[in-house]
Amino acid sequence: MNSVKSNSTREPLVHLSKRVEISPVKAWLIRIAAFIVGMIVCGLVAIALTEKLQQNPEKIADFYNCFIRGSFSTTRKLWKYLRSTAILLCISLALTPAFRMRFWNIGAEGQTLVGVLSAIAVDFYLGGKIPEWALLLLMLFAGLICGAVWGLIPALFKAKWNTNETLFTLMLNYVATYLVTWCIIKWVPNGSMSLGKLKTGKLPAVVNDYLLIILVAVTLTVGLYIYLNYSKHGYEISVVGESENTARYVGISVKKVIIRTMILSGALCGLAGFLIASGLDQSVTTESVGGQGFTAIMVSWLAKFDPIAMVLTSALVSMLNQGAAQISQDFGISGALPDVVVGIILFFIIASEFFINYEIRFRKTDRNVKEVKA
Repeated sequence: MNSVKSNSTREPLVHLSKRVEISPVKAWLIRIAAFIVGMIVCGLVAIALTEKLQQNPEKIADFYNCFIRGSFSTTRKLWKYLRSTAILLCISLALTPAFRMRFWNIGAEGQTLVGVLSAIAVDFYLGGKIPEWALLLLMLFAGLICGAVWGLIPALFKAKWNTNETLFTLMLNYVATYLVTWCIIKWVPNGSMSLGKLKTGKLPAVVNDYLLIILVAVTLTVGLYIYLNYSKHGYEISVVGESENTARYVGISVKKVIIRTMILSGALCGLAGFLIASGLDQSVTTESVGGQGFTAIMVSWLAKFDPIAMVLTSALVSMLNQGAAQISQDFGISGALPDVVVGIILFFIIASEFFINYEIRFRKTDRNVKEVKA
């Protein structure tokens, strides 16, 4: 007697598949939808944790309006917003050549901080002793050189011994912080740990103190876009990023490209450090960069390493940060809630990239179940 064996083949009810391609319009619609959902969740969290909103839920409109008022309600806030965007954009642009090469430079915080320190060191020792224009040129030169050296160190180790660049550049951030602390102790022997604002080494005002910084950021954006997309060096960076073996096959020196690109990346971070030192603070502390080196990683990644798109992502992140500060001021919220609000929104924006790269498929209900008889 023949026995019948039933072997049913079923696909999962839900499964993920890699998108072959997606239209730019659909991709941006997904990002916009993620941003809207993030804003809604932020509102719910704010109501749950804020006594003022619990008593007057209708004030939720004021909560959302803070994101606009924080950056655009006054001329002063608008210029401050543009300045913050420009500095963040400069650091994000500095990371982009390395990221396109798939060299994960997590050291922008330290490279920028070293740029600030070196510029202030020149000002500290030479300020008032040489003409102001010469002082600013030396500060710029020092920022570029020291930032480039800070980028060169992990590049050499990567090229020579294939070290992990992520850990190496991350550790150099801490070294830079300790170096700043040591210099302040040396320069301020009274133990106050505050250098104070120096009287020299300030960028000249063009309309106001911020416009020149903004113009530098715009020029850097255009220049880096041309460099990455229309130059031989930019082509080599892209090839190395796609496949080191392919790069070697076509005659590109991978070690040379790694070293050259990280020198450029570090130098651009040093330029951002010079702008912070001479255009904003005229001093240095361990918080001079304020975490923007880490924020720039996200800004560059969200823009898909495109310098032009980076203008939009840096502008969005700056708007969220100033909006969070306005929320803290208007609603009397202290602590981490404003940062949580920004984090929630950015989480949803980052998560949207998953749905851009993958699609969810459901099992077809009319699928025939195959039975194999033995």
